[in-house]
Amino acid sequence: SGALEIAIGALLDEGDALLVPRPGFSLYEVLAAAQGSAVQYYDLLPERGWEANMRHLEALVTPATRAILINNPSNPCGAVYSEAHLRALLAFAEAHRLPIIADEIYEGLVFEPHEFFPLARLTTNVPIITVGGIAKQFVVPGWRVGWLALHDPIGVMADVRDGFHRLSTLIVGANTIVQAAVPAVLTPEPRSAAEASLARDTAHYVGTLQDNARFCFDRLGAIPGLRPVEAQGAMYVMVGLDPSARLSGVPDGSAFCQLLMAEQAVFVLPGGCFGAPNFFRVVFAGPQDKLAEAFDRIEEFCRTRLPGAPIHLA
Repeated sequence: SGALEIAIGALLDEGDALLVPRPGFSLYEVLAAAQGSAVQYYDLLPERGWEANMRHLEALVTPATRAILINNPSNPCGAVYSEAHLRALLAFAEAHRLPIIADEIYEGLVFEPHEFFPLARLTTNVPIITVGGIAKQFVVPGWRVGWLALHDPIGVMADVRDGFHRLSTLIVGANTIVQAAVPAVLTPEPRSAAEASLARDTAHYVGTLQDNARFCFDRLGAIPGLRPVEAQGAMYVMVGLDPSARLSGVPDGSAFCQLLMAEQAVFVLPGGCFGAPNFFRVVFAGPQDKLAEAFDRIEEFCRTRLPGAPIHLA
């Protein structure tokens, strides 16, 4: 979060605009607003695995547009972009002379057969500000360690680099214990026991998430009224509401989530939080038995709202 704040703060002035994805992480808008800047939402396409709508992007650009933010792998969608799509986004940015903020915090959480491509490795023409951290990949959110890295292949970001340095002095750094541990986490000694242990733990963690993602997609896809979009990475899946199911009392994702919590004690986040009102987000990082129980309750909730379902009086 701190790295995103610095990146957006150094790039945007009052009256500027930032292109951000929809659905997308709500913090982007908050940080832009703190600068007196606006956001321009570009649509992601669920039928294309949440790829960006390139036509919509082209239509949004104005003289106020200063940068585009790309989140890959993504929260809340769990999308992992192909090299071809990333190159299309790079071509767009180059054509409009826009730097890219690449939020790659979930870079280590990618499911087979998909592959993660760091944006900075794919271009020699577009400035890239990569934002990352250890909270998600290494499951240490309380450490509060993140970073930003500037890739400036054409040498046009000197003022922005200076802004990074100035703004970073306003943020208190991580404590010394955490700072001492980070190198061992990111660059363990080659062929050491620590390296082997970290590799095993990471493989188990990502494998568990991948199994849970498949279970989540299969189980939710079997529930009438729901249309999950299969996750390719991260730890989230977006689930659409099928309007043809005509679930009683459920006009949108917000109503669905409120009623589900009240009646079944299952909490999922309304898609409206991310700009997708007819969806809700599920986090599948928990144990699979707990996910199974939650999905059973979600199925009961949906089936009781189908047309013709019996009415149960309290």
